[in-house]
Amino acid sequence: MAILTIHHVTRYRYRNPVALGEHRMMFRPRESHDQRLLSAELTISPHPARQRYIHDVFGNSVGIVGFTGRASELVFDSRVRMEHHPLPAFSDIEGGAKGYAGVMPVAYPDEDLPDLIRSMERQHPDPGGLIGAWAKRFVKSAGRTQIQTLLSDMTQAIYAEFRYSRRLEGGAQTPLETLETGAGACRDFAVFMMEALRSLGFAARFISGYIYSPQRGADRGRIGGGHTHAWVRVYLPACGWVELDPTNGIVGNTDLIRVAVSRDPRQATPLHGTWAGLPSDYLGMDVEVSVTTESDALTQPPTPRVVGLA
Repeated sequence: MAILTIHHVTRYRYRNPVALGEHRMMFRPRESHDQRLLSAELTISPHPARQRYIHDVFGNSVGIVGFTGRASELVFDSRVRMEHHPLPAFSDIEGGAKGYAGVMPVAYPDEDLPDLIRSMERQHPDPGGLIGAWAKRFVKSAGRTQIQTLLSDMTQAIYAEFRYSRRLEGGAQTPLETLETGAGACRDFAVFMMEALRSLGFAARFISGYIYSPQRGADRGRIGGGHTHAWVRVYLPACGWVELDPTNGIVGNTDLIRVAVSRDPRQATPLHGTWAGLPSDYLGMDVEVSVTTESDALTQPPTPRVVGLA
């Protein structure tokens, strides 16, 4: 178990004061048996006129704020302290569910299908079947394919064969773009892996959150450290939802802090909103994220990096 502190600051800058519209934010980690929130503080400047929280259809905590007046800068400063418990990725995969052997093809119980079916649907066109063909390389042409091996090998293949390229703005690129270029940001790798898994019959979802990235000596830490991160979860009858980070080759939830879960990355945007003014008034957005343990804080204060969404 580790006690983590997450400091996330987003700053919007404008040339002239603009009218700020409604903003929706996902900063609060999801509480579960593997992560427990100890404290959460959020400071917004200018102070919002209205602020409330809801749970969306996936159970994510969504903050909604509204403003009056105008401002030339808008700052969201989130500080979270939490317990994090890494768990084994595959527990009792071969005997944890009745009638489940842990081999391909994956088969979900009839009672689970109504809740999983939308997460099994392909979301992107693949007219040439290229994504499906890429995924089938992990299924043996003869003999039994162990699901645990398939998921681990696919995660490691994306990590080893694709080139990480940080992109600060914009949504996720299509899976075909990721496959054709062999490069992408963490959200691109997550979307690509989701489509590959869905082509094989798995239920898969997108996760947005943070990654703890310790840096010791020559070790440069995890890819995606210093800003928001994205990865995948896949549902297995014996294990429930298993997390996979193709950007770092992580199988399981080691160093991964879950904030939002969704079928589509557009449903898990950490922060978005509206403003009214001239297009030339917008100067840019800065994001600073640091994730530290209590032992890190005792040895060396973190130095935030000014970056954007991964």
